[in-house]
Amino acid sequence: MQAPDVVGNIRIDQAWGLFQISAAAHEVDASYNVLNATAVPTALSEISGHPETKWGGSVMAALNIKNIPTGPGDDIKIDATYAKGDTKNVISTSGASPSFAMFGGSGRAYQSIGFGATTDAIYLPVTNGGDGNLHLTDAWGVRGAYNHNWDAYWSSSLFGSASWVKYDGTAKTEFCLTYAKAITGAPSADFTCNPDFAVYQVGFITRWTPVKNLTFSAEVMYTRLDQGFTGVVNLAPTAPKPATAYEFKDQDTVTFNVRAQRNF
Repeated sequence: MQAPDVVGNIRIDQAWGLFQISAAAHEVDASYNVLNATAVPTALSEISGHPETKWGGSVMAALNIKNIPTGPGDDIKIDATYAKGDTKNVISTSGASPSFAMFGGSGRAYQSIGFGATTDAIYLPVTNGGDGNLHLTDAWGVRGAYNHNWDAYWSSSLFGSASWVKYDGTAKTEFCLTYAKAITGAPSADFTCNPDFAVYQVGFITRWTPVKNLTFSAEVMYTRLDQGFTGVVNLAPTAPKPATAYEFKDQDTVTFNVRAQRNF
């Protein structure tokens, strides 16, 4: 990274709630054109150069409505974000570049697999068959939550989100040229390579706060990964998964979490 993100927002915060519009500028700076097999620079990396740095960014609009008729302290929150070359502001975890990889059942192969790569840009050096330019990734998403206070000690929230990641035509071609190297043998006749994906989530959480700054909660959440690949290929995922045939397929999962939190 050569420059920090530049962020600004305009916000109205009053008794009824708040409204905010924000924007961020994000530098996308790629590594060298020549790296070794483990993506580490070599003695030729500096000589080979790297793609021209590009700037991406994101914009977000957020609304919070307080004191709604369902009860004191109840509120509704919703926001929408669009990003180009700044995907972490749409889909993000604690990692610098979160990705999704989920396995499930299959009637055609050992198992099914679905994955989504969250990137700021795709590039492939000319010597590897690409055009040597950064192609910024598009992403957008919406999130919302409704919180209800049953009394002074109990509260519940219903929340959900939908996010999409899209690559332009050249980025897809370069992604698939590289991904094809991970496939051993011939794929099935219906194989297609498409790194576009979407993630949908909906959840419900209930909290109990018996005393100030101590909260116990239970949460259930459903996640669906809608990925763009099709067909069956031979892959070698990380252990303990075997190197064998896998079917590309959309994936679903349900998680349940319980938590005790003490604030000091």
